[in-house]
Amino acid sequence: MNRIHIHTWLPFCLLAAFLASCSRGYRVEGNSSIISLDGKMLYVKMLKDGAWVAVDSAEVIHGSFRMKGVVDSVRMVTLYMNDDALMPFVLENGRVRVSITPGSFVAGGTPLNDRLYEFIGRRNDLQRAVDDLERQEARMVLDGADIDDIHDELKRQAEAKLREMDEYTRQFIVDNYENVLGPSVFLMMCSTLPYPVMTEQVEDVVRTAPQAFKEHPLVRDFLLKARENMRLMEEHKRLQENMAANVR
Repeated sequence: MNRIHIHTWLPFCLLAAFLASCSRGYRVEGNSSIISLDGKMLYVKMLKDGAWVAVDSAEVIHGSFRMKGVVDSVRMVTLYMNDDALMPFVLENGRVRVSITPGSFVAGGTPLNDRLYEFIGRRNDLQRAVDDLERQEARMVLDGADIDDIHDELKRQAEAKLREMDEYTRQFIVDNYENVLGPSVFLMMCSTLPYPVMTEQVEDVVRTAPQAFKEHPLVRDFLLKARENMRLMEEHKRLQENMAANVR
């Protein structure tokens, strides 16, 4: 009968354990074609208890920077230069490739970063299509077209693109309820509002959201403030209606 000797088997176990521990780490490999970034320190920061906390950093040397470490959980983070936020990305196991060029910030190489920047790219394309319609209207007016004839048609096209963009954003959040992308993109969407409020789009996202999504600390805080603002607006509306009725 063959025997496995402990003194022979143990080194292989230690090697396997070492390789497994290495695979759980992250590597951020970045390249920049922006000359002004050379020699600058970049920081990876995460939001913790309402403050941005640095979790890693690197100097840009000849257009490149590198970071590596161990991540105990998948996190949405932001790349900073001093106090200036440059771009969001997901800090997850694997090799995250970051590309910084004038007008373009992209992260990829890991599943969630690929998914995030595919979403950002598609959404930017839709926004550019809306902006192009506005420029098209200006060109057509300069070329002598009747403003009333073109305004309604281009407005209809712009509204259709905006609806498409809103639906694309909503569906992306729904598809990512269970990972860090869902809450993060939801909060990015809400940050465009002048103040927390329950819009139709917000209601659509929350209606089918699992409890874990709604209990995310920042999502929960937004929803509490939004619902309180809605209550205050309803009270203000009723007060104005009562005052108007008394005047009559």
